Amino acid sequence: MIAINYLDLKPMSVDQQIIQNIFSENLDFSVTALELFRFQYENNTVYKSYVDAINVNPYGVRELYQIPFLPVRFFKTHKVVTTEFAPEMIFESSGTTETINSHHYVKDLNLYEKSFFNSFQKFYGNIKDWCILGLLPSYLERQHSSLVYMVEMLIKESNHPLSGFYLNEFDALWDTLKTLEANKQKTLLIGVTFALLDFAETHPLPLQHTAIMETGGMKGRKKEMIKQEVHDVLKRAFNLKSIHSEYGMTELLSQAYSKGNGIFEAPPWMKILLRDDEDPLTMSAINKGIINVIDLANIYSCSFIATDDLGILHPDGSFEVTGRRDNSDLRGCSLLAL
Repeated sequence: MIAINYLDLKPMSVDQQIIQNIFSENLDFSVTALELFRFQYENNTVYKSYVDAINVNPYGVRELYQIPFLPVRFFKTHKVVTTEFAPEMIFESSGTTETINSHHYVKDLNLYEKSFFNSFQKFYGNIKDWCILGLLPSYLERQHSSLVYMVEMLIKESNHPLSGFYLNEFDALWDTLKTLEANKQKTLLIGVTFALLDFAETHPLPLQHTAIMETGGMKGRKKEMIKQEVHDVLKRAFNLKSIHSEYGMTELLSQAYSKGNGIFEAPPWMKILLRDDEDPLTMSAINKGIINVIDLANIYSCSFIATDDLGILHPDGSFEVTGRRDNSDLRGCSLLAL
């Protein structure tokens, strides 16, 4: 019999308990979010300063709508971290020479991987059933992209011999897609918008076993187009009924997905709320407003982010992104004119 020294058994810390809970089937979102709010208030100096500055009593916060949301621009100007740690990775947003990029200090890449692998499983099934292709030229040409890291891990986990990245090798991508289609292989082509449009213009191909997911991003390469126009072009070029989309950002460790019609669904550990477009500290009383995101996976940065995206929230928790707040900075994954 093994002797157990009960003095050596330490109770789990708050953050360890939250990590254990967020990907559980028994997740109580509200309870966990409120625990995480208190943990981040006590261990995140930037967030604490913000909460104090807007005169919110953290110990009086008992509902989700009472939680203060940190403006996303703080990731451009401050080091937003919960607890002190040496980051395993620093993700940096894309941008132009005129913009200041956001930085997300990631304590544990395993937490990010759990988030996107579990999301993929929920929305698309077993990754081993898919071939993953990444058409992300602007992101591959720079370092510290959270999107590239995610797609790279999906490519590796798929373990398909034809999974891989493409820069501007449209001929090779076209040949790969033809081969995969002939083999009736389920394929996901994840692409930045301007590259998908370029590919569609020069290499149209009817697809039956391939889903195309655009991640946004025009970067001045083409005239600005509304999302529906982009999707219509891609649907015609590839004979598809719908185009998939990802809603994610450097400042988050979770993503929402749309399989068509611009309707996004978030995983269980991510929730969308809307704030009033006239009063940023008040939740919207209607189903339209500016998007606030709760991402429970953001344990070691900030889980409560006030974005600059305009949205519509549906009763079932799904949502649409309808544009950008006036005078907001362009974000690398949302330079598309919606």
